[in-house]
Amino acid sequence: MAAGLDLAAPPSGVATATQRRGGRLRARLRHDPVAAASAAFLALVAMVAALAPVLSPHDPYGIVDRPLAPPGGSTALGTDDVGRDLVSRLIHASRVSLAVGVGAALLTVSIGTLVGSLAGFYGGRADLALSGLINLMLSIPTLPLALVISAFVEIDLPLLILVIGGVSWTGAARIVRAEVLSLREREFVVGGRALGATDRRLVARYILVNALPPIIVAATLQVATAILAESALSYLGYGIQPPVASWGNMLQNAQRYLRTAPALAVYPGLLISLTVVSINFLGDALRDALDPARRGAPDW
Repeated sequence: MAAGLDLAAPPSGVATATQRRGGRLRARLRHDPVAAASAAFLALVAMVAALAPVLSPHDPYGIVDRPLAPPGGSTALGTDDVGRDLVSRLIHASRVSLAVGVGAALLTVSIGTLVGSLAGFYGGRADLALSGLINLMLSIPTLPLALVISAFVEIDLPLLILVIGGVSWTGAARIVRAEVLSLREREFVVGGRALGATDRRLVARYILVNALPPIIVAATLQVATAILAESALSYLGYGIQPPVASWGNMLQNAQRYLRTAPALAVYPGLLISLTVVSINFLGDALRDALDPARRGAPDW
């Protein structure tokens, strides 16, 4: 009887549960106009970022008019202090900001999932040591630590992703640890262990599959956190360096012209705010759809 069982397969019902969650998410978006609008806005931003070379009316690094030219003609939003097209700079900046957000979120969740699953699954001394590491990292302010690292090395896009993701994984680790602690004594895990499944297979095929909902929500919300971190670092001059455009360093550059050309700060600031708020609203919708019992969400 045991020979007919596939230890490589996740527990039965996972596919059905995933389909139910997908259906709840679609229903949630249909019934929640704010979440639907957030998803549509994020899809638009992602599409613009992906098609930036095609959609940009000008070279984001080229001078097209006099500095601080008002909107009009071929520059729909005017130019910056150098004479570069503001629309083109905003479009290309979206690529950098989204790349940092998504890349840092993936790194954060990867590290957090590894540390949290090891701590929760093995318990004992491993849990004590890894929980101590998590608490130590939590005691260190993320932004000042990133500032210190940025002050000693020249920052580029991959390194910025590494810095932000490398200091922001503790929240994901605590979430995963709590989920693994809850799941490791469930019947399907005990049964898999009795049938000879290795620890790696138990964690990967049984436990993490069932812990995916909170991990997905944490990853989604971490994108917003990473975008804000990049914006803060770039605004302070320790992030992406000009002439490469990001929404954060566009804000940093605009602070000298707040009185004479406030639009230079309004547009990147508005895009940061709308993107972060949209991610948060979509994260709430995901949380309710993936685990409606946790927050009392209606099961559409």
